[in-house]
Amino acid sequence: MSTTQLSSAATPSTSSAQSPARSQRDSRRAAVGILIVLVGQLMLTLDGTIVTVALPSIGTGLGLGPSALSWIVNAYTLAFGGLMLTGGRLGDTYGRLRIFLIGLSVFTASSLLGGFAQIPALLIAARAAQGIGAALAAPGVLALVTTSARDDAARNRVLALFAAVGIGGSTLGLLLGGVVTEVGSWRWTLFINVPIGVAVLALAPRFVTETPRNPGRFDLIGALCATGAAVAVVWALIGAPEHGWASARTIGSLTASVALLTALTVTERRVAHPMLVPSMLRDRRRLGGLAVTTLVFGSQIATFFLVVQYVQRVLHFGPIAAGAAFLPMTIGIFAMARIAPKLVARFGQAPLLITGTLGLTASYVWLSNIDTTSGYVTAVLGPLLINGVSAGLTFMPAASLVMGGVEPRHAGSASGLLQTVQQLGGAIGLAVIVSVYTAGAVPGQFVPGARAAFLTTAAFTLVASTLAALILRPRRRTHADTN
Repeated sequence: MSTTQLSSAATPSTSSAQSPARSQRDSRRAAVGILIVLVGQLMLTLDGTIVTVALPSIGTGLGLGPSALSWIVNAYTLAFGGLMLTGGRLGDTYGRLRIFLIGLSVFTASSLLGGFAQIPALLIAARAAQGIGAALAAPGVLALVTTSARDDAARNRVLALFAAVGIGGSTLGLLLGGVVTEVGSWRWTLFINVPIGVAVLALAPRFVTETPRNPGRFDLIGALCATGAAVAVVWALIGAPEHGWASARTIGSLTASVALLTALTVTERRVAHPMLVPSMLRDRRRLGGLAVTTLVFGSQIATFFLVVQYVQRVLHFGPIAAGAAFLPMTIGIFAMARIAPKLVARFGQAPLLITGTLGLTASYVWLSNIDTTSGYVTAVLGPLLINGVSAGLTFMPAASLVMGGVEPRHAGSASGLLQTVQQLGGAIGLAVIVSVYTAGAVPGQFVPGARAAFLTTAAFTLVASTLAALILRPRRRTHADTN
């Protein structure tokens, strides 16, 4: 997407007294501001996968076993997923740019601290702090770019770019993680965030305009309930493959999450400025967008895990080649970022969601045919290209359903809600897929369990396609409607 297109998307409404030159200058400034905050989002997205590739090197360097290594990922996931709703609401209340900058500062400083860590505890603490910073910053990105759009078409353009940065950034993180690990040290998977973060922190206040604040007391009780519920469910999901779905840990965590969600529901009905506006969850189309997002993110995160394992364990790719294996997916996603807004304008959201999720289903079914004699070109390249194009068709209209119709003063909360279900979807997908893989695994062989796991991801997106068709179907006009 070009700067000219972003300028068009970000052009603020102007009075007749404003000169064309000033209007053009303001629109360019807004476009640069959008690009700056999206660079910040790209950094946050890269971090989700770049460290994962470096885990073997981290284990060797710090003498960590599998259990301790898992906490380098889990500490970030718990903090990020648990605090996203709170981060969105803080932005609505105290200013989205302000909270974005605070979160990015925490993330950047934590990256520097983690890069210098000499003991496991310090690295895990730094990763948790990174998750806190990301949870504060990420909701502000989506809220800032969507509220800068002047109309639905403009909002769809920035949503398409945001979606491309989200999933495309994850695949780029796999490649960069491989390059950094092979060429340098695992520490650079953390240090790489520092110059990017400093640049965004320096430029954002100059080009990004602060949004109006939503006055009122911050709902602390609601924030604690929402955070506790999200942390509890993520805790259950990350431990389920190891401890079992029927274990006391898993059931207890899920029960605690339900109890906290119930408390949140009761609390939100009684406060003047709720953490999560109840009306957001009464819209059938928004609920459909959230459900599709959860299922699709679950399938995509699971696919990252499975494909990385396959190309390294069966095809014997090194870290760089394993990251480069996802380039077809990345190309497909970014290509569709330019086309998807035009397709939505012409055909609507439902056809794109149905087509995209069916395309994802086809890609997973194709991947389920892998075997030990398959090659990358015949077994992986084609499905990943289809996957990227289909994901590009899916994410923008799904995000548009969630963010559409939201009052500007609640954009941060809606953004936090959307990105929370993305994180939960990823955690659900990975937990289910690892369980399915383990159940179907043959000792010493990767392929049997992976085939069953890929078919499970296909079931995820087939359900998403069905939901899109049912929930987004046009309402049948009644006699009362006609009158």
